[in-house]
Amino acid sequence: MTEKTQSFFERNAVMIKVAAIGFLTLILLIPMAMIQSLVMERRTRQMEATNEISSKWGYEQRLTGPILVVPYKTLEFDMDTKKTVEVGHFAYFLPEELKVDGSLTPEIRNRGIFDVAVYSSNLKVEGFFKSPKIETTQSIQVDWSGAFLTIGISDLRGIKEAINFKWNDVEMVCEPGVKISNLVKSGVTVNNPLQENSEVGEYRFSFNIALNGSRSVSFVPVGRETNVHIESPWGNPSFEGAFLPFDRTITESNFNASWKVLELNRNYPQKWIDSDFDLDESAFGVALLLPVETYQITERSMKYAILFIALTFTVFFFVEVMRKLRVHPIQYVLVGFGLVLFYLLLLSLSEQMSFGLAYIIASFGILVMITSYAHSIFKNNRLTVILAGILVLLYGFLYILLQLQDYALLMGSVGLFIILATVMYLSRKINWYALGGAKSEEE
Repeated sequence: MTEKTQSFFERNAVMIKVAAIGFLTLILLIPMAMIQSLVMERRTRQMEATNEISSKWGYEQRLTGPILVVPYKTLEFDMDTKKTVEVGHFAYFLPEELKVDGSLTPEIRNRGIFDVAVYSSNLKVEGFFKSPKIETTQSIQVDWSGAFLTIGISDLRGIKEAINFKWNDVEMVCEPGVKISNLVKSGVTVNNPLQENSEVGEYRFSFNIALNGSRSVSFVPVGRETNVHIESPWGNPSFEGAFLPFDRTITESNFNASWKVLELNRNYPQKWIDSDFDLDESAFGVALLLPVETYQITERSMKYAILFIALTFTVFFFVEVMRKLRVHPIQYVLVGFGLVLFYLLLLSLSEQMSFGLAYIIASFGILVMITSYAHSIFKNNRLTVILAGILVLLYGFLYILLQLQDYALLMGSVGLFIILATVMYLSRKINWYALGGAKSEEE
């Protein structure tokens, strides 16, 4: 058949095949999107299980304070009534020194197949205030008997025992609720801590608090100097918030960390009148992470799905071209579905066992299935072994990428470079014009 009588399809058979394979590759992204949606759904269910357990045990805990509040009144001239009236104010004082020494006892709670990290904490808090002084040019009437201390506790349901609060070695009662919700949303209040004349040089305080919580515990550095030390038999901590610990030790089975924060490190003063500040923006603490975030790492692995599909299809295409075999588009689709099924297997198995074991089982199952099917197409043991070797390298490479999160981009870029260079090398002698039935420019 001469070039003039060749049909369009005969002249462009290779390009049509390549276009069809590309189209099938894009079509396979639809089931990948459905699996990704399933991953998000399972992650949502995990969050629901976490919230359910936390609602009964205790949510993330944040300790703020104590904060000393002194109410007072001033005589001010009202421009509307043309009279002098009394106006109420609050003066806020933060401790000169704040020390927290605590321990976390973690445990894993289960809701169905989902694991949630919870903890029991024992915190010893101590420090001191200077005697409060209110400085203003207006006539004032200080209500020393109405002064109170506020200790912020984000989830009061987590309190396990009564709080024994000592103020200059005098035990005082902690009452639930806060009077300064503009600064602290939840906590306890100690009423009437000041003497009438407020002439004591300093007021020392101390208390122990036992809290149940989940995932993390954090602290607001309200002291002019705040020192926090936390230890726990947990080997996978994540330090969060505005400040990192200046000293930390992490092993496979435990960690301990120490923070030191000064007044100059935060964005609010040591004392103020009436103004509102966002104290939480300076909070810091530690979260107890589970060793493997199954859904996060599965979702990361799915980003490389297009590489797996495209490269496997490329192997089939080269075998088809170089061995003059004919691989039907349906066979490409079945192989593609096998590659997509890997991620569904990985998701379902990793919920029941360790991620590493789930990865081995899922990849081995898909590898055996695809190579067995490829052998029935290729009718050649050598080509089947080559395909199996390529799949082993791909799945091994992906597992390494998932473990080396910080270097995933670098490793992925180098891997793609090597793959493209290999494909170009293997295809360097193929006469694509001849494969399509047309003459090249050299002929």
